[in-house]
Amino acid sequence: MPRIYRSTDPAVAIPQCSLFSLVFNGHFESQLPALIDAPTGFAISRGALRAYALQLAWSLKNALCLPRGCTVAIISPNSIVWPVVLLGSMAAGLKVTTINSDCTPSEIFHQLKDSAPYFIFAHSSTIERIEKTFRLMNVADLEGKERIITLGDLPQDPGVPGYRSIRDLLGLEQLACEERFDQSDCHETALICYSSGTTSKPKGVELTHHNISSCIVMVKPRWKHVCPNGTIIGVIPLFHLYGLFALVLGPLYYGAPVVIVPHFDPESFCAYIQRYRATFVPVVPPILVVFANHPAPEKYDLTSLKMLTSAAAPLSGELSMAVRARLLKLGADVTINQAWGLTETSPANTSQSGTEGRLKPSSVGTLLSQVEARIVLQGTESDAPEGASGEIWIRGPHVMKGYLNNPSATRESITEDGWFKTGDIGIIDKDGSISILDRIKELIKYKGFQVPPAELEGILLTHPLIVDAAVIGIWSDDDATEYPRAYVVPRNGLKSLTFPSETDRLAREIEIWIRQKVARHKYLRGGVVLVDSVPKSASGKLLRRQLRDMARQEMKESNMRARL
Repeated sequence: MPRIYRSTDPAVAIPQCSLFSLVFNGHFESQLPALIDAPTGFAISRGALRAYALQLAWSLKNALCLPRGCTVAIISPNSIVWPVVLLGSMAAGLKVTTINSDCTPSEIFHQLKDSAPYFIFAHSSTIERIEKTFRLMNVADLEGKERIITLGDLPQDPGVPGYRSIRDLLGLEQLACEERFDQSDCHETALICYSSGTTSKPKGVELTHHNISSCIVMVKPRWKHVCPNGTIIGVIPLFHLYGLFALVLGPLYYGAPVVIVPHFDPESFCAYIQRYRATFVPVVPPILVVFANHPAPEKYDLTSLKMLTSAAAPLSGELSMAVRARLLKLGADVTINQAWGLTETSPANTSQSGTEGRLKPSSVGTLLSQVEARIVLQGTESDAPEGASGEIWIRGPHVMKGYLNNPSATRESITEDGWFKTGDIGIIDKDGSISILDRIKELIKYKGFQVPPAELEGILLTHPLIVDAAVIGIWSDDDATEYPRAYVVPRNGLKSLTFPSETDRLAREIEIWIRQKVARHKYLRGGVVLVDSVPKSASGKLLRRQLRDMARQEMKESNMRARL
């Protein structure tokens, strides 16, 4: 019999309906603010947001003649128009695929070819790239222009000349009610989100109305601080499921207003917290590095902050404690809680609640209601001994429908009895708290020993002269094994190190410093490389694949110099 860990939370009733029906069927007053544009303060109430969405839905169904189940795409930076498109498309019964607004034409090509949307809701800043993508797809220019619906930053913004705009589709007519997805229909696909592609090409993750509704309802008991009396600052990207969940769908269901920030920079971020008296901010670890090290927090009143929740990438206990200590000095008594999940799990499996993050800063919390877990020995289907680490398998109503157009990857990821293999290495303590140690595909193997990069990165970020760090394995022909190599960003930037001797000295100092903190097999035998930045996805995940490419090039050039 498998050893199954279960949530101790009471079971919650999960409505069998569409996401649109779920988030707007609460008992909140329609005049309460739902979305606020951070730069201008322009607000959309819950009632106005629903009306905008139903107006767009009418146009999609009647003016553009899109049938139920058709797919549309959104490619735009954060804006208060973004949720209007999402909710309007859902109200029309359409599937939505979300695209990173920083994607290149070749990256957009992959997603459009795989998900096959007809219309693309595109921010004006992305139109040129969409047109280049259409040319790669051999779509005629006239047809391409017809398939683009332009977005501004506000609903009333004028469109781009020569293109249809969202403003053209609002205010014509309004659906009396949304397309229904009741009972078994709730298992139809609502969203197609793409995995981050940190180790391979991104895969389209099909999530149903029921998948995401389940997660919204299961998270609610842990997010009691997300309510009409608080204010959320929304800076994580909406195209990413974490942002979409934490800044749009969840807050609408919980009744909390969200201030949407178009893009992140430390100064404006802290200024918005002060201006809007924010109480809660969903973050990723790179944002917490700002709270820990950047001068901006010193200039603003952040005392309204009560809670930060970090997800999407590993957060070390050391960084969490450093952020809390600094904010406490600035008068903000903040709790930093972690949550853990994946796009494939809609997106949460665990979360800390209350002040749990202060007691266990390295934990990602306990299982949400109705979520089950197993800890499985790597490369097997056998459970790890109690208290030992292994791959975490998850089962629950929030596990994805599957990978779009990829049945083999779906079969490899989900067992016949419904267990999703997360690829994360973790451990569960006696209280049911889970700690994530690393990703299976990212573990470095040094002479048979496993070296988790995330652990080394967490330690490096505690060094006073380091503001960011990433660790990968590089192959040594001499020892026939992998060496851990660190790429680190110096506090004052690479330009502050004027001479090569300064760079070499700091790199060597870091190598020696970390040896005092880790076991011998975790030494940075592959060296320390100082860089201006480490490559990351928009959700804050390290793009180790790019670092491995850099390392291969560096080693190739080093070998050529040696031969000369």
